[in-house]
Amino acid sequence: MQDVARAVPQEGARAKAAETAPSAAPGLVSAEDHVPPEGVRLSKVMAERGICSRREADEFIERGWVFVDGKRVSELGVRIDPDARITLAAEATRTQQQRVTILLHKPVGYVSGQPEPGYAPAVSLIGADNQADRDSAQRFHSSHLKNLAPAGRLDIDSTGLLVLTQDGRVARQLIGDDSRIDKEYLVRVEGTLAENGLALLNYGLWLDDRPLRPAQVEWINDDQLRFVLREGRKRQIRRMCELVGLKVVGLKRVRIGRVKLGDLPLGQWRFLREDERFG
Repeated sequence: MQDVARAVPQEGARAKAAETAPSAAPGLVSAEDHVPPEGVRLSKVMAERGICSRREADEFIERGWVFVDGKRVSELGVRIDPDARITLAAEATRTQQQRVTILLHKPVGYVSGQPEPGYAPAVSLIGADNQADRDSAQRFHSSHLKNLAPAGRLDIDSTGLLVLTQDGRVARQLIGDDSRIDKEYLVRVEGTLAENGLALLNYGLWLDDRPLRPAQVEWINDDQLRFVLREGRKRQIRRMCELVGLKVVGLKRVRIGRVKLGDLPLGQWRFLREDERFG
């Protein structure tokens, strides 16, 4: 998981941290002339403020697209005052705007991350033939697959909404340790629920020797539960249900933050729209 978030920039709104700066600036900042002993790595501060991911920060720094208190930084490893003003050059802003985020209705039998023997990765479903919004959004291009990665997991035997993105800011928002984005699941179960099982599903269970965060769990019919979680440990819902006497026979993720699966057909995908936000 990513690092825990730090304070927002000194001037206030987080969004101002990534304001566009001119492509040129007087002087360069190097690791040698800007290393306060108590400073924090620039790439880490950028990630913690939500400007970009650490990998993207390193890329932007190497290209000379990052400014600290008005001075261009072009060398990796620079440490800065954690309250320093950070801006991005126009080139960096344009690069971020070109990175896409994709919503996929993943079928059972596809792995969300690394491929496994006999199973295809979910990213293999991203192509021109199954783009659901091709008549209303940009058309698929092979460049959309470059560095496209899932922002969170969805088990091989589960279906529903899976987010794949080229944008490190989106990935951090959804899977960072400090993420406050909740995820909603419809879970079909069988078995007999323990006497205090529903209360435990909401709060009180432990997995991997650690307590789980509070959840929202309720019955929606005789054999189906609704889960809302703010964490995503491996096979978490299935393991939670096993601890209270239930077996999961079907699991579908229907929402991530404010973005819903909606009527997106199974096995098809669409681009995240400009007017959609997870948080």
